[in-house]
Parts: sequence; structure tokens; C-alpha cells
Amino acid sequence: MPERWPHRPSFVSSLSARLLVLTVFFVLLAEFLIYAPSISRFRKVYLEEHVASAHLAALALQATPDNMVSQDLERELLFHAGAYGVVLKKPERRMLVLSGTMPSRVEITFDLSRGNFVMWIRDAFEALVQNENRVMRVIGISPKDPGVVVEVVMDEEPMRQAMIGFSARILQLSIVISLITASLVYLSLQWLMVRPMGRITRGMTAFRDNPEDASRSILASSRSDEIGIAQRELAVMQNELRAALRQKTRLATLGTAVAKINHDLRNSLATAMLVSDRLADIDDAEVQRLKPRLSEAIDRAVNLCGLTLDYVGSGALELRPSHFHLQELITEVGAALKSRQSPEGRLEWQNTVDFELDLQADRAQLFRVLNNLCRNSQQAGATKVWISAGKDNGRIFIDIADDGPGLAAKAKERLFQPFTGSARKGGTGLGLVIVRDIMRAHGGEISLLESGAKGTTFRLELPERRQVDDSGKIR
Repeated sequence: MPERWPHRPSFVSSLSARLLVLTVFFVLLAEFLIYAPSISRFRKVYLEEHVASAHLAALALQATPDNMVSQDLERELLFHAGAYGVVLKKPERRMLVLSGTMPSRVEITFDLSRGNFVMWIRDAFEALVQNENRVMRVIGISPKDPGVVVEVVMDEEPMRQAMIGFSARILQLSIVISLITASLVYLSLQWLMVRPMGRITRGMTAFRDNPEDASRSILASSRSDEIGIAQRELAVMQNELRAALRQKTRLATLGTAVAKINHDLRNSLATAMLVSDRLADIDDAEVQRLKPRLSEAIDRAVNLCGLTLDYVGSGALELRPSHFHLQELITEVGAALKSRQSPEGRLEWQNTVDFELDLQADRAQLFRVLNNLCRNSQQAGATKVWISAGKDNGRIFIDIADDGPGLAAKAKERLFQPFTGSARKGGTGLGLVIVRDIMRAHGGEISLLESGAKGTTFRLELPERRQVDDSGKIR
């Protein structure tokens, strides 16, 4: 099989690029969340500083003997305060202190002593998006004298330009911070996650190409985090799967050899059976005494060869489904069992299946299943076997019960395991494995309902109706 390496994604579509983009995005988002209250605070401080400057300008005016200054000085004071006019409010009176050429109207008023966090953010962004200058009245308590309220009439555009400059500095700083942070996060994630994940991916692909090559196993990591656990568990899984594959390969090779040996052995046993039959014609007491034991041993050997060949050579079962009455099939199974039983080991057979119960299945294979289970009961020492059936939730169940001694605990644990699940001495355990394969090929299942001193009961389950394609196969 040619080696296939995983397609290496381009940088744009790689996990590293996505992490880098996400890092930059979240850093910028965090900066924006910080920027909103920052620009609001900048605007408020800007207005408070102009209120303080206006108060200082008014104090310079009040320092004169007659509270009057020349127009040139007044314009200069207003220029430095950045205002059209300044009004001081004291508890006892309201007076106009400085006034230049006033605009025709004031478009908006802000009271610094009112509002909340959300309103200040809203007003800040509203000022940023203005395309034209607005004349605004700002009312605030003087930081120099809490008993004085200052009103300032001023343009909004200088404040807006200052806010834009502040925003540009914040943006530049945010970009620098985001790039530095993103680079550090990117390098950290590249080292901690992306590179280890790449090694895991390459290890999985190499293992897929040749699972039995031990050199392709991923190296276990000593890391204590999730990546390290994933690498160690993957290494364990690869080793366990490699061992299982090797065992399967050995078993497959062994199965092929056993199949060839069994084929030749069956031919030899056929000759032995012919000789055994000829021994029946010899009029000798010792020969007649040993002949049944010899025939029984040969029958067991032939049966073992047949089961082994069936198990080793069985692939996907080719079912030939048909409609038939279940009662008739069970009657045939009983007749076949009775024809093979000895006079001293009579088997009582009870068929309680309703004649009207019919099903769609491979008749020959289902006969094989029932015959196998009933023969097991007979060989286990049962004197009575009874079979019942019924329908439940669209499925047909068939119960095969006997009065035998029951299954041993060890046999129950390995009931459907080949070569280890036999319940009697000399058995192979293949019979129940083949029965299970046949039932699953029909979309059904076999299960052990109970087994004890009073007997054993197996249940077969089949779907009541299944689709059959044009070739007659059950789907």
C-alpha cells in the first residue's frame, strides 16, 4: 500500500492562522471595551479643564478695581479659555463676566454634574460622529471653588479634534499591543498545541498506512496535560491494536492450515467410517463390543472437522430467504434428532409453536441453528426439549428449553468464544459461534435466557419482516 501523508493545509486555512486571527480579534475587542469608557473620560476631563480655565479667566477680570477690562484683554482671556462667553453663578447672584462675539444660538447644553456612565459614553460617540461644528453650553462646578457654578459657551469642533487625536493614539497602541500579544500567544499555542497535534496527526496517518510496523508508533509524551494524555493513550491504543492485528494474522494463517489439514483428515475419516461399517459384519464378540465406541469416536472427529471447516471457511453468509411455517421446520428438527438417538437415551420432544406462525428466513440455515441447539441439549444429557415461539414488537422469538444439568459458570463466561466456549468435554465451542453468525446474518440474535440445575433456555430473535432484493438477498 503506498504511503499517504496528510495534506498540509496552507497557512491561511491552518489552525495557527485561525488562532492568530482570533487572538488579534479578541485583543482588539478588549481594547474597544476599554476605549469606550476611556474616550468618555477624555471628553469629560476636557470639558472640566475648560470650565477651570474659564473660572481662572473670570478671576483675572474680578481682580481689577472696577471688574472691567479692555476689549482686547477680554478677547485674549476668552481665547485662552477657548470660549465665546463665561458666566459665573454664585448662590447670591448670577452675573455675566466675560462675553465676546456670541453665536446666534446655542445648539446643545451639557451639565457636568448630571448624567451617568452610559450617557457619557453615548455623548462621546455622538460628538465623534458629528460632521459640523456645534455651539454648546457647558455647565459645571468650578474645581477651584465648589460654591461657584461656571457656564461656558464654546465650540465642539476643537474638542472633537482632540478626541480624534486621542483615539488615534489609542488605536496605534492597541495595534502594537495586539500584535505583540498575538505573536506571543501564537508562538505559545504553536509550541503547546499545534506542533503536538501535527505529530499526532502524522502518527495516526503513518499507523493507518502500516499498522503492523512498530517504528510508526507515536512516541509517548511526558506532558501531564490533555495533549500528553492523548499522545500516551494513542500510543497504548496503537500497541494494543498492533498486537490484536498480529494475533488475527496468526489465527488466519493457522485457520488456513487447519482448513487444509481438516480437509485431508475428513477424507481419511471417511475411509475409517467405511472400515468401521465393514466391522459390523464380523461375527466376533470383542469386535462388536468395540465397534460402537469406534463409530462414536469417528463421528465426533467428522463433526469436529465439519465445524472447523465451517468456521474457518465462512465469510459473509449467502442467505436464500423464503416464507415457511415455523412449526413444520421444528417438526423436521425433532425427527432428525430422534433418528440419531439410541434406544436407551430416548428424548422427549415437545413442539408448542402455533401452526399459523410463519417467518421469512433461510430455511436451511435456520434448520441448522435449531438442530445445533437441540443436539447440544441432547448431548448434555437432557431428556426433554420443548420449543415455543411468539411475536413481540415486530420481532419473532423462539425459545429452546431443556431439562439438562445446565451450563457451568466458566462456559457461561465464554459461551460464544470459539474453541473456549464449549460446555462439554471434547467440544470445540464452534457450534454456538456459527449459530450466532447465522442469526446476525438474518438481522437477529441469540441469547442465553437462563441456565441452572433445572435446565437451560436459549432464545432466538428474528425480525418479523425484512426487505428482500431482486436477487433474493435479505437486506
